[in-house]
Amino acid sequence: MIQNFIGGEHRPALSGRTLDVVEPATGEPYATAPDSDRRDVEAAVASARAAFPDWAARTGDERACVMRRLAELLEARLEDFAHAESKDNGKPVSLARAVDIPRSVQNLQFFAAAATQQASESHALSPNVLGYTLRQPVGVVGCISPWNLPLYLFTW
Repeated sequence: MIQNFIGGEHRPALSGRTLDVVEPATGEPYATAPDSDRRDVEAAVASARAAFPDWAARTGDERACVMRRLAELLEARLEDFAHAESKDNGKPVSLARAVDIPRSVQNLQFFAAAATQQASESHALSPNVLGYTLRQPVGVVGCISPWNLPLYLFTW
């Protein structure tokens, strides 16, 4: 059974309802997933907002380290994730192995590097005024990932 991951814990939907997860190749259910509703989303957003100050306080190097570690863990289990993606969305394992999972790893590595290379900009607005841009984490965002490339596009 798949569960929501909120606040560092696996949780069923607050409604207690589930949905069958169907393998496209066979038309047969292979798992159940939480039939989440607004309350589950609100709990996830509240948890993310609570975690945000700690994440934002980390340096770019520290955030990069977390993303690189996630990329390493994903790459170490490439075969498992390729089979899971194939089963979930019906694409050949060979395609998930060659494209989806490696690209997900590359995406995480790209953003890890970007976190350490953020440049600021400055503009002389007048002889006594300098305007500058700071690039900082801005807050919680939501993501709806498509069925055909869920991990690949989620990591982007």
